[in-house]
Amino acid sequence: MFKYIQKVRDLTCLLVLIMSIPQVFAEPNNESKPNVVLVLMDNFGYGEIGVYGGGVLRGAPTPNIDSIAAEGVQLTNFNVEAECTPSRASLMTGRYGIRTRQRKDDTPRGIWYGITKWEITLAEMLSGAGYATGMFGKWHLGDALGRYPTDQGFDEWYGIPNSSDQAFWPDSDSFQKDAGVEFTHIMTSKKGQKPKKHEVYGRAKRATIDREITDHAIDFIKRKAKAKKPFFAYLPYTQTHEPVDAHPDFKGKTGNGSFADVLAQTDSYVGELLDTIDKLNLKNNTIFIFTSDNGREGIKRSFGFTGPWRGTMFSPYEGSLRVPFLIRYPEKIPAKKISNDIVHLIDIFPTLAKFTGGDIPQDRILDGVDQSDFLTGKSSKSARDSMVIYIGNELFGVKWRNWKMLIKEIDEKSYAILNLAYPSIYNLLIDPKEEEPEKFYLDDTWVDTPLWKVIEEHRVSIKKDQGTPSP
Repeated sequence: MFKYIQKVRDLTCLLVLIMSIPQVFAEPNNESKPNVVLVLMDNFGYGEIGVYGGGVLRGAPTPNIDSIAAEGVQLTNFNVEAECTPSRASLMTGRYGIRTRQRKDDTPRGIWYGITKWEITLAEMLSGAGYATGMFGKWHLGDALGRYPTDQGFDEWYGIPNSSDQAFWPDSDSFQKDAGVEFTHIMTSKKGQKPKKHEVYGRAKRATIDREITDHAIDFIKRKAKAKKPFFAYLPYTQTHEPVDAHPDFKGKTGNGSFADVLAQTDSYVGELLDTIDKLNLKNNTIFIFTSDNGREGIKRSFGFTGPWRGTMFSPYEGSLRVPFLIRYPEKIPAKKISNDIVHLIDIFPTLAKFTGGDIPQDRILDGVDQSDFLTGKSSKSARDSMVIYIGNELFGVKWRNWKMLIKEIDEKSYAILNLAYPSIYNLLIDPKEEEPEKFYLDDTWVDTPLWKVIEEHRVSIKKDQGTPSP
């Protein structure tokens, strides 16, 4: 009898062990998953930081940001969309911003709509892969209940819902309080909870918010590191969008004006983030990205610098579309690599999915391509050689290799859309400022064919796309 009971016990233990094996293998190996820190600047031109020709030239050295290039990859042909909201939509979804604004039976939504709940965001993808997700900064993709960051995959959020130009309102002598326009407030939220409004986002708060964004992000990183939880820390800083107001600790520090003070401030904050990662012994297992949503402000009185490129945000020119991109991932991504191959903001989603083991949505068109082999050096070429160019809901043109074709241009004074009788074609290696269309040189008209092919393939894709569901 005793032997029978012992056999039953042994069999029971064996069954328990066998039943536990699938669960063990099903658990994500969090220790092997790289952490992700993504710093996104606001209206930050190509030529601002040292490794892109700025830094000292702009009145403030940027050694901390430059160090990312020294330890990783620098892209000189990294492209975004021409405005804040479309760019942020592209980053979050891996899709051109126009797609989330499309509707099946109606005209596209307005440019400032943001993203629909139907979209699967970068935060949702990483959350599904076992990541803690925190956002600290400017959202600008939806400012109603159900459309805040913590409704779209982030576990926690500190920041502002829309744009920094709203910081002007509380200090405006002409603001009329009975107009039905509300002040912007600093907001916080956690997943599953209703967001809370805090102090008014006026000029005084404007000057200190990036300090607080940095502090919240560092606290998040430390908490998740202690819990041994892989994390995604997203920092869409509010500077250098107008108004450019340096923190009191940096105001007047450079002696070169407010923009240089903010540039020095940003470099210091990025240095704190890098130091935090290093001191927590997370450096080799952390992907650190520094980039921007679009080029410098379009207004004449702004201080941004687009380097060698023509134009500003809200335009189809390189000064709008081409921004800094630096990425550090020690032992995976080679140091001091520079490439002029085309890469687009939409590529970040599938690339991070590959690095982290996240799932790519299969029920919608993804415009981004996986650049992990290119960044790690397994491939010498970018996984893309073309991209389309939108301003608002208007298709303006295309880039293919070192060529660019605009089927519409824009009046840089009035922002009026100019419909061209003939496309303007530029060789960006010969004419980086887009001053003289190649159409006048008959030996290069062959390039019409690959350029138009990219546009027509995109148009077919858009026509077949049913768009996102209405709210």
